Amino acid sequence: MNYRHAYHAGNFADVVKHVVVARLIEYLKLKDKAFRVLDTHAGIGLYDLSSPEAQKTGEWRGGIGRLVRAPLPPTVATLLAPYLDAVRSVNGEGTVERYPGSPLLTRHLLRRQDRLSAIELHPEDAHRLKALFHGDFQTRVMQLDGWLALGAHLPPKEKRGLVLVDPPFEQEGEFDRIVEGLRKAHRRWPGGIYALWYPIKDRSAVAGFRKQLAILGIPKILDVAFEIRQPSPELRLDGCGVIVVNPPYTLKDELREILPSLHDILAEDPSCRWSLDTLSGE
Repeated sequence: MNYRHAYHAGNFADVVKHVVVARLIEYLKLKDKAFRVLDTHAGIGLYDLSSPEAQKTGEWRGGIGRLVRAPLPPTVATLLAPYLDAVRSVNGEGTVERYPGSPLLTRHLLRRQDRLSAIELHPEDAHRLKALFHGDFQTRVMQLDGWLALGAHLPPKEKRGLVLVDPPFEQEGEFDRIVEGLRKAHRRWPGGIYALWYPIKDRSAVAGFRKQLAILGIPKILDVAFEIRQPSPELRLDGCGVIVVNPPYTLKDELREILPSLHDILAEDPSCRWSLDTLSGE
């Protein structure tokens, strides 16, 4: 699965992932104490939805393009406001021409005392990301293998925060790398919040991934799964999930409010499902 993100920015998977990330950051902001967000596969930070890549797939139209036009129940609108405000902050009034990737979304949500460490291995992408955040003292951009960052950059000096792991799934073995990366990272920083994105494409691989996570011995693992269509004979992106380790006590109730409305807006097949499953408890 080649997930060069310029082709997929703003699609349903981005929406689901970034809604979860925004709610996690808003939870961290409930305390005055500073926190850090470590984004291990940060990308370029800002995506032009009029680019040839985005226009070739048009995936954003079925994601953020639908969401910004959809009427929302008041409670859901309130919960989605931080995320949607970040999207509107990079667009003109009433338009959706650009989409903020996870580092720019995060930066929009941070307070003055909070920090972002954005990791990107691809040289050209890292250069663009550094240019985007040039002069921003709250953001540090590093050209580095994100998997190595899970060891070298944990725990952060703030001792509070979120680790976002969103690999491109361009190589075989990404599920195994996520499991091993989480095992090592959690050993170094057991109190951190971790959000790990994954595609729902090969259902047997996803089932194996969930089983591996469940036997890691890590307490408090929540699996947020969101499918937009039923499986087909060929492998395709039918959904996505976000594994949340140490989920805030507020998260499940918030997602129970958000996900039904999000599914009504984004799902191609209303018979497919979303779910919140606890893979590991206390």
